[in-house]
Amino acid sequence: MPSLSRAESTARGASLSVVSYHVDLDLTGGDERFRSRVTIRFRATGDETFVEVKPATLLAVRLNDRDLDPAALDDNRLALTGLAEENTLTVDAEMAYTNTGEGMHRFVDPADGETYLYAMSFLDDVQRIFAAFDQPDLKAPVTLVVTAPEHWTVAANGALAANPAPGRWEFVPTLPIATYFFTLIAGPWHVRRDSHDGIPLGVYCRRSLAEHLDADADEIFTITKQCLDRFHQLFTERYPFGKYDQAFVPEFNAGAMENPGLVTFRDDYVFRSAVTDSEREERATTIAHEMAHMWFGDLVTMRWWDDLWLNESFAEYLGTRVTAEATRFDQAWTTFALLRKAWGYAADQRPSTHPVAPEQVTDAAEALLNFDGISYAKGASVLRQLVAWLGDEAFLAGLNDHFARHRFGNATLADLLDSLNAASGRELTDWAESWLRTAQVNTLRAEVTVDADGRYAEVAVTQTAPPSHPVLRPHRIGVGRYAVDGAAERLEVDLDPKADDGRTVLTGLVGEPAAAVLLPNDGDLTYAKIRLDPASADAVPLLLPRLNDPLARALLWGGTLDAVTDGERPVQAVVDLIEAALPAETEVIITSDVLAMSGSLVDRYLDPPARQAALARIADACHRLLDGAAPGESLQLAAARGLIAVTTDGDLLGGWLAGREVPAGLPIDTELRWSVLARLVVLGAAGEDEIAAESAADPSATGAERAATCRAALPDPAAKRAAWEIIVSNTELSNRLVEATAAGFWRPEQAELTADYVTRYFADMPAAARLRTPWVADGVAKLAFPRYAVVSSTREAAAALLARDDLTPGLRRVVTDADADLRRALVARTAVAAMTA
Repeated sequence: MPSLSRAESTARGASLSVVSYHVDLDLTGGDERFRSRVTIRFRATGDETFVEVKPATLLAVRLNDRDLDPAALDDNRLALTGLAEENTLTVDAEMAYTNTGEGMHRFVDPADGETYLYAMSFLDDVQRIFAAFDQPDLKAPVTLVVTAPEHWTVAANGALAANPAPGRWEFVPTLPIATYFFTLIAGPWHVRRDSHDGIPLGVYCRRSLAEHLDADADEIFTITKQCLDRFHQLFTERYPFGKYDQAFVPEFNAGAMENPGLVTFRDDYVFRSAVTDSEREERATTIAHEMAHMWFGDLVTMRWWDDLWLNESFAEYLGTRVTAEATRFDQAWTTFALLRKAWGYAADQRPSTHPVAPEQVTDAAEALLNFDGISYAKGASVLRQLVAWLGDEAFLAGLNDHFARHRFGNATLADLLDSLNAASGRELTDWAESWLRTAQVNTLRAEVTVDADGRYAEVAVTQTAPPSHPVLRPHRIGVGRYAVDGAAERLEVDLDPKADDGRTVLTGLVGEPAAAVLLPNDGDLTYAKIRLDPASADAVPLLLPRLNDPLARALLWGGTLDAVTDGERPVQAVVDLIEAALPAETEVIITSDVLAMSGSLVDRYLDPPARQAALARIADACHRLLDGAAPGESLQLAAARGLIAVTTDGDLLGGWLAGREVPAGLPIDTELRWSVLARLVVLGAAGEDEIAAESAADPSATGAERAATCRAALPDPAAKRAAWEIIVSNTELSNRLVEATAAGFWRPEQAELTADYVTRYFADMPAAARLRTPWVADGVAKLAFPRYAVVSSTREAAAALLARDDLTPGLRRVVTDADADLRRALVARTAVAAMTA
């Protein structure tokens, strides 16, 4: 299938304007296909163009007063010639349901046998639902009519029209929307309704999850209302799309999708078991993120995918900001600093790095590859830095001017800069060039000289850039001075490489008493890696347990983890810090993220004996944290999960499953049982019988995914063969079941058992990638990469694969990036070996 190119989009966008879509879908025709009829009214200045459609069978096409030959369809494109100034195109087709989370996804709930449908049109998959001019800048109102079983509920972008006939749902026309925002849900959905400030609200889920949604409906509605209020305070343009529905749908690929009027979320956000406040915060931030898109993406849409950042960077920034300002999750910036920015830093240092706002994205397929930590986390960090530099008032004035100029239309980076320039009185061209048009990340290092009296003789912050991207940037940062007891003072500093060539001396600190820890980028205002001076680094284990500010603690943890990731410090430094400071940690967000991020480093950067020793020390820290946590609180659950992930004590875990010696207040519920069982499987202390028994007790879709992961993790040759066949050849299972299998396959404890599959990955994955849609194929390829085979031969095999010219763009990106991560792990292992020699 040809991917729409930027040049084609520009040419078609210049010659067409779409007046309206009228879509009629019949969902009563069976389990494999549905009927689609669309009538498109459009204006044209030329006499030819093309429309996209991906049918199972193209039945009929009529353009104005002529019938076109359906056999003229070439892949997904149908040429339209002899156009008039005003045109009407009608396309009838049979469309195929999917099991990939794209197009019209069909799901049968194993819990009760009920069928659920949802439409996912992103990025160019509306063509799997109805024929369309499928590009972001040809926006138009959509009128939808759906035929479905009478006992179903159907919802869509627009509000339901009055007095629908039985089995027939008619929706009012939407405001102009891009084609990739079209959605609907259909099935016996459970729904809760509310309203706020004149806006009707609804939340939907499968009936089998109804009790869990009901338990959290008040929290979801409260967060939704708080976020709406805050956005209405920030923006002069009110939420414009009428109702605000949120549907939690099964087997969703993304976290959520910002369809105006009906946002879709993965239904993992309907919590079946006890969760930590960090998970609730993630759900709240996702709700706020998608709501931010109602302005950035939906009201004003990027003209083409090279301005993806106008959607995702702004939604990431505003989602975090509004969550922190308007909801009870006021530490959202702490999570951002520790977890989200680490995602951005990792993506930005790989060979596939790209600018936040690339000069050009050649086609839609390339655009899909850029939904990464750069477009989201780095872009949001850059915006936070822009606010620190411009001031919030000027920043918001620029955004509101941008909305007023381009409402229900499309815009570019240049358009946004025009509004920000006018509002702030500053010229942002140079700023945009250094921050948005160039790739990679700077490193800020503190250089400190202390005199004999313990006072600063000189303090400087040096800025460096990698040789491949030698760009120094202006930064406005805070520099924090922390005493051992946690007392702090902050100095705001502007780093201007044009003035000081990357070394900024902080003259205001000369003669001041030296702090225990000097923290560059205190407050996390900029996007840069930080490195402490040696004395500060040595003092971090003493300071962390006494430091009250969670954001400062997150920055210190993050700096240590990043230095280890870069091979500048040994993994031992993280393990030492966990032993010293984690048992005193009070913020569940920091606890969860530190354990997850350090676990990845330990598993990949240490050889088996050193890994076992490190895991034992982390397990001891988790035990101490668990012992000190209050029964039933989030911190207790986070500590328990951390312990489960690293312990080798099968008797302890088996006892928990049997209800023995469980810490008071710790719920060994469905999800925790699966976590315990997965670890027992890896340790060889549980097998297929236990997996089957747990599956019988949890006959849900999520239970099936957990079982798939456990079966792939079994330390058994037959189980590995069966899992590998699913990964590389099975297209009958859904996207989520294949991904769950891939997630369970590789385990550090099973290196010998899976050794033959390292070479099989590089042999099998090119064909496997072509079996599936790009989104699913890329996700599976990433999960299935042999990430624990940290040896030179793995990199050699990766190099041989990358030398081929028949790889899909997604697979090439996945292997290139995974190989870069593998190189880091090899460097770290070599460094550790040298230190211990």
